[in-house]
Amino acid sequence: MSIKVAVASNDGKVINQHFGHAQEFLIFDLNDDGTFEFVETRENVPTCNGGDHSVSALDSTLDIIKDTSIVLVSQIGPGASQFLLSNGIQPFMIPTYIDEALEKLAARIVKLKEEKIADSKSDVN
Repeated sequence: MSIKVAVASNDGKVINQHFGHAQEFLIFDLNDDGTFEFVETRENVPTCNGGDHSVSALDSTLDIIKDTSIVLVSQIGPGASQFLLSNGIQPFMIPTYIDEALEKLAARIVKLKEEKIADSKSDVN
């Protein structure tokens, strides 16, 4: 089972967009084996209007990323962050290369999965 990740980038190489300014999100699948693959680009109408986020603008962005579990951005304000969290999406501010961020995230997910398996085995014994 894969995990969908939305990435705010305007060049496809670096996580360089503020959540509220993102005109598009790159969607990736993180696979169980620690690999990742690009799925698609989703166009977005930026939610930020001078630091103010309308509920309808946030809802519109949520509609295009609601199937993701994680959003990687260069910046995100507390209101937008809380909005995503309340809708089951974990935001991370990580202004770095997309590949680097996805590799680290995939490695962490594999490690957590391995720890969970090890814990379940020790519970049986």
